[in-house]
Amino acid sequence: MSFDLIILVARFLIMLSILIMIHEAGHFFTARAFKVKVLQFGLGFPPTLFSIKRGDTVYQLNAIPLGGYVKLLGEEDPTHPDSLASKGALTRFTVLGAGAFMNFILAMVIFSFIFMIPQDRVEGRVLIAGVSEGSPAQQAGLQRGDIVLEVDGHEIYNTSELARRIQLRLGSETTWQVMRPELLITGSFGFGSEPGLSQPATRDTEPYEISLVPRWTPPAGEGNAGVQIRTIDSQIASYSEPIWEAVPSSLNLMWEIVVLLRNMVTSWIVGSSSPELGGPIAIAEASDEVAESGWISLLGFMAFISFQLAIFNILPFPALDGGRILFVAIEWVRRGKRISPEKEGLVHLVGFAVLISSIVVISYFDVVRIVQG
Repeated sequence: MSFDLIILVARFLIMLSILIMIHEAGHFFTARAFKVKVLQFGLGFPPTLFSIKRGDTVYQLNAIPLGGYVKLLGEEDPTHPDSLASKGALTRFTVLGAGAFMNFILAMVIFSFIFMIPQDRVEGRVLIAGVSEGSPAQQAGLQRGDIVLEVDGHEIYNTSELARRIQLRLGSETTWQVMRPELLITGSFGFGSEPGLSQPATRDTEPYEISLVPRWTPPAGEGNAGVQIRTIDSQIASYSEPIWEAVPSSLNLMWEIVVLLRNMVTSWIVGSSSPELGGPIAIAEASDEVAESGWISLLGFMAFISFQLAIFNILPFPALDGGRILFVAIEWVRRGKRISPEKEGLVHLVGFAVLISSIVVISYFDVVRIVQG
């Protein structure tokens, strides 16, 4: 095994372990706070490499470093007074949701920290370098040479920002503030001479607004809005935010991640893109590529994965926290009438088997993809 590969694996396992520990700590401490007996706190999946017992809890380090768990007394069986199932619906909801909540908080803290660190970014004016025939941009009246100043009230300072604003509003009406510079013809116009236009000069004019709806399924090479763009008059500027702005910015970023994930799934449904799923191996590979951009980028990637874990774990799928919360919600709707512990346990067992099988299959294709280059 090469030294670079050892570094990649070690970095990925450290990042994954931190995210798992934060998640499981949420379950652990809320369970203890509500007098629920914690039987096991495991990092990784069995077989067990090392274990130690403190009080009622066995702390385990396991061989498969792709997850973790907190085993609570009576998760489906309410017969014991210290079991999770013996507690009220609100208590169980809090304990079960605490893991995802902690991943959410970790992501928010990291993103806020990143917003507070001075970072360089390209800032300039975004020029419309071309407009596709029949595109939403052409129908809205955009022309080559226009300058995009804002989209939906957000300043557009480079091409990446404009692309992001378009992706966030696929299929919805967007309002663009645009400026169309006047062309100034310069040069000599005497007898026998021709205008000199080697580098056209322009003069800014008053901005105006147009509306367009970025399309879900654009023709190949045209883009959702149908514009070709580039940044002009660009310069490198340092950017950071104070904490009272960084925290709201991090929450806004997390909401935008949710919207982009929703749009990604919608694009699969409408056929404008195909699913590209990746497992732990793909995440490790991606983390290595991100690390080449510096520790801030790697930290941001860690926050992104933490937030995705929060979203994934809260989904109402058996064996996930969201699946267990779903059973609590069903009980609440049925006014305290529970589904039998045997049936609930079987549902979660099947769900766990499906999840593990999916990870194995996706990881196999990750390996094939890497081997094939």
